[in-house]
Amino acid sequence: MSDDQLHITPRIARVLMSEEAIYGLILVSGMIVVSAGSTSLIAFLTVAVTVVVFYAAHVYAGTLGRLAVSEGQRGLRSSLRAAAKQSSGMLLASIAPLLALLLGTLRVIPDDTALWSALILNTVILGGLGWTAVARWSTHWWARVISALLTAAFGGILILLKAVIHH
Repeated sequence: MSDDQLHITPRIARVLMSEEAIYGLILVSGMIVVSAGSTSLIAFLTVAVTVVVFYAAHVYAGTLGRLAVSEGQRGLRSSLRAAAKQSSGMLLASIAPLLALLLGTLRVIPDDTALWSALILNTVILGGLGWTAVARWSTHWWARVISALLTAAFGGILILLKAVIHH
């Protein structure tokens, strides 16, 4: 399935199909679980700060790695730009759950609803990314379903953890 058939631009597809995007969603879910029991404002701030710190750490590590592999030949700016681009999936993937938490922060929806919505949204997005990643190279529906279920399972495990810890 092509990016056109999926109705996404090649750049967005590259960012969303990255390990950083999937890792970012799992990180966000983990941070929501850890901050659950507090307000959606606390969860929003915890998630936002954590994502930015992890993004910066990924960019820093990526820059150092690129400089080391090229023995400094790539240059600092080039290495930094490539690392920032590679890690951008982490930021993009966190937007939807942060919006759900923001709705709770703004009192549009109750705190608990915001927290659960963000976790469920993450799990659905993870499943969609798993489906789409396989759809790009396979026409077999069963391979897509297995990938979607496996990818969504990471979010599902964190939802179970939240249910066990906080209820």
